[in-house]
Order: sequence, then structure tokens, then C-alpha cells
Amino acid sequence: MADSLSSGLGEEQENEKEGRERDGKAAKTEKNKEKDRVTDTLRSNDKNRGNNGKKRNLSDLSLVRFITTELTRGYFLEHNEAKYTERRERVYTCLRIPKELEKLMTFGFFLCLDAFLYVFTLLPLRVILALLRLLTLPCCGLGGARLLQPAQVCDVLKGFIMVLCYSMMSYVDYSMMYHLIRGQSVIKLYIIYNMLEVADRLFSSFGQDILDALYWTATEPKEKKRAHIGVIPHFLMAVLYVFLHAILIMVQATTLNVAFNSHNKSLLTIMMSNNFVEIKGSVFKKFEKNNLFQMSNSDIKERFTNYILLLIVCLRNMEQFSWNPDHFWVLFPDVVMVIASEVAVDVVKHAFITKFNDISADVYGEYRASLAFDLLSSRQKNAYTDYSDSVSRRMGFIPLPLALLLIRVVTSSVKIQGSLSFMCVLLFYLGMITLKVLNSILLLGTSCGFVKEANMEEKLFNPPPTVVSSRANSRAHRSKHVHIPPQQEPTIDKGGASVAADVSPPPSVAESSAPTLPKSDSDTFLTTPDGDDGEKIINANTGLEGLEPRTPKKDLLEIDRFTICGNRID
Repeated sequence: MADSLSSGLGEEQENEKEGRERDGKAAKTEKNKEKDRVTDTLRSNDKNRGNNGKKRNLSDLSLVRFITTELTRGYFLEHNEAKYTERRERVYTCLRIPKELEKLMTFGFFLCLDAFLYVFTLLPLRVILALLRLLTLPCCGLGGARLLQPAQVCDVLKGFIMVLCYSMMSYVDYSMMYHLIRGQSVIKLYIIYNMLEVADRLFSSFGQDILDALYWTATEPKEKKRAHIGVIPHFLMAVLYVFLHAILIMVQATTLNVAFNSHNKSLLTIMMSNNFVEIKGSVFKKFEKNNLFQMSNSDIKERFTNYILLLIVCLRNMEQFSWNPDHFWVLFPDVVMVIASEVAVDVVKHAFITKFNDISADVYGEYRASLAFDLLSSRQKNAYTDYSDSVSRRMGFIPLPLALLLIRVVTSSVKIQGSLSFMCVLLFYLGMITLKVLNSILLLGTSCGFVKEANMEEKLFNPPPTVVSSRANSRAHRSKHVHIPPQQEPTIDKGGASVAADVSPPPSVAESSAPTLPKSDSDTFLTTPDGDDGEKIINANTGLEGLEPRTPKKDLLEIDRFTICGNRID
């Protein structure tokens, strides 16, 4: 009985559990169905809303609304203030370039004029004084002193070179050269003129080295070991160089004279357009400050040389028309046109170079200070060069050939007859001396102001640097980075076995007595890298190429006209 009751209660409990489970599953199913219905309802509502929004947006996209938006759309430049400030500064820099450039050009022009007048005025007087000293020394006695001072020796050599070259130039027929060039075609003359410009630069770069070699060979102390071919061969090379360079400039002047006298002025137009081709070859290149300094010096020299060539052309034309003043006014418009085109090309070229390379216009003040430093340093007691030679190295302007040509043209164009003519020549010579003295005084005063503004007074009293030979420097620089591995020599012990005996390595090459370059205090004054990011060297141990640390930067005062800056000469 008890068993039947317990089994009945168990079955009822199981039935109740199964009923609860069925009720729970039914409730979950109903909830899921309700969720699905709600989801479907929301999706349908979203679709309806999207369709209504699209219809609404399509209705808003009208032509009137687009035009209204374009007319009322705004923006704020102050969101990129740095960019627009930089652009404005570039514009201001371009506007300042003509003024700063012409200041430099004017100062450089008077520097070239001072060196050019020196050949006509003070150099003959210095040569006469040196010859008088040479003649009077036997009467006064030597007393263990030199016959002539080094500067006097250089002056005498310059005087002899001018005399010999002038005697050689007297055999050159200018009229025959003029008619020979005039018979050529226009295109051929244009090509010849461009070739002459390139040849003039090559002559200038090598000519100053020839003259410097002559001066040093003639004045080198006797105590030192002389490793040269002699003074006379160097003197003959200098005479040949000055003569050939003078002939080259004469051909340039003759070609320009033919261009002035052509009927349709086509050759003159082509030669002027050649200046604008120079813009294309310059403005789209990377320029450092030292490269721009070289280009500025080249422009100064080129402008001064063009003025002298125009003077020669005017003298030759005035002679042909019996010095008729009316013919000068016929030439005057062409002269102004040539000068104006030269100035315009220089301004445009420098303006865009400074713009593209982000160079400030204040750099031209530093260039003026560097040129003024050369002028003042040549007046110091420890000066090691004449100022005219310093200008030749800095700007590539060598006054001897140009002065020789001008003397040749003037003597052939102006006939001197009678005592009155000699008096006029004497007065003209005294006027040139007065102009030279006044120009030198003004340049010295102006140069002092430029040097003080650049804070370069202390450098004037420093001794001149001793320059080490480039070949010795390159050897020392190469040996500094070559690693020499220690050598091992095989030795035989008592048992016949071969063992390697460690040999102490040789002393480091870097510790050897290699020549050291003097370090100037002006290394921070307008310097740029001398080369690219690094130079490749070869390791003696591995035979592989590596990168060498960047070479020391060059001071602006060490940059000559034909010194390689970066990877080129400008």
C-alpha cells in the first residue's frame, strides 16, 4: 500500500515538471516571435524613413541651393598662419632683392674700377721707383739687404709684361679682324660669341694661377728648397697668357662692334637674348650661399667687362666718324638697351634664386662685408697679396689683359701731335690719378663701415693662414681613415709545429705628424657644406666602400671665383 502511494506521488511530480517545461518553452517561443515582429516593424520603419530622407534630400539638391552655398561658403586663413606668413616674407624678399643686389653690384663695380685704374696710374709710378732703387743701390751699397722688396719685384714683372705684350699687340690689325668677323653669318657670330665667353672664363681661371706662380717663383726666399722650372719660363708663360687673353677680349669687342653696326640689329638682339637664356640655366638649380656668392662675383666682373667693351666699341665708332658727337647719340640707345638688359637679367635671376632656395636678402650685406674685408686686409702690415690680385682671385677679374687692350685701342684711335696734345695727355693722367685716389679713399671708408656691421674687426689682425698643399692634405686625410690590420708572422717551435707569433701593430697613422689645417675663428661666418652628405672611402681591411663624415665647412673668406662649392663652380 505504501509503495503504491509513493509511486503515485512520484508520477504526479514528474508530470508537473514536464508541464512547467512545456509552459516555459511556449513562453520563450512567444517572446521570440514578438521580438521578430518588433524587429521587422523597426526595419520597415527605417526603410520608410530612409526613403522619405532620400526623397527629402533629392528635393533639397537644387541648382539654386548649390549656387547659394558657393556664394556664401567661407574659410579662415588664420588656420594656416605660418604658411601664409612665409609666402608674404618671400614676396618681401623678392622686392628687396633689386635694392640689395644693386648695392653689391655698385660696390663691386668700384672695387673693379679701383683695381683697373691702378694699372694706369700707380703701377707705372711704382715700377719707376723700383727701377730707380735698382739703379741707385750700387752707389748706396747693399748692406745685406735685398735688391728689391717682393712687392717691387712683382710690380716690375707686371710692368715688363705690359710693355712686351703691348709691343706684340701693335702687330695685330684691328681693321682686318673687324672685316673678317663682319663677313660671317649671324648664327656663326652668335656661336662664336658664346664660345668666347666660355674661353674667357677658362683663361681667367688659369691665368691668375700663372701670374701667382710667377710672383712666388720670383720672390721665394733663397733659404727654401726651390722646386720650380725657373723665373724666365714662368715669365714667358705669363707674357703668352696676357697676350692671348687680350686677343680674346679684342675678338669679343670686335664681335660686339659688328653687332652695333649691323643694319637690322639682329645680331645685337640675339646677343641680348643670350642673357635671358642664362636665367633658365640658373634659377632652377639648388644654390647655397657660397654658390650665390660666386655667381654675384661673376656678375660684377661680367658687368664691368661689358662696360669696358662698350667703351671700346664707342671709341672705335667715333674714330670712324671723325669724332662727330651726333654719331654718339646714334649709338646711345643701343648702349642703354644692352646695359638695361644686363641689369634686368641679373635682378630676375637673383630674385628667383633666393626665392627657390629660401635665402634671405640680408646675405648680400655679408657679401659686401667679405669684399670689404679683402680691401682692408690688403692694407695691413701682414698683407700677403696686392689688392688687385685679391680682386682677381675673388671675382675672376684680371685687369692686365683688359687694360692692355684699352691702351691699344686708345693709342690707335687718338692721334697725339704737338705739345698741346702732350699737355692734354698729362692733364688726363693727373685726372686719372685723382680719380683713383678719391675712389680708394671712399672705398676704404665704406669698407670700414661694412666690416664693423659684420663684426669682423678682429679677423683683420689675425695672421694669414698657412695653406697646406692639397695633395699632402688629401694623403693625410686618406691615411687617417685607412685601418691597417696587425700582421702575423709564422714561426717554428722546437717540435716543428708552426705557430703564429703576435706582432705588435704599428703605431696609428692618425697619430703621425700629418699637417694640420689652421682653424679660423670665422668658421661660423656664412658657411656651407663643401660637398654632399658624405664622401666614399675604401677600407683597406674589408675593401668595401663606406661613408666619411662631412668635411669641415668653408668660410666665405676662403671662397674664390673658381673654388668648387658643393659639387660645382658658379
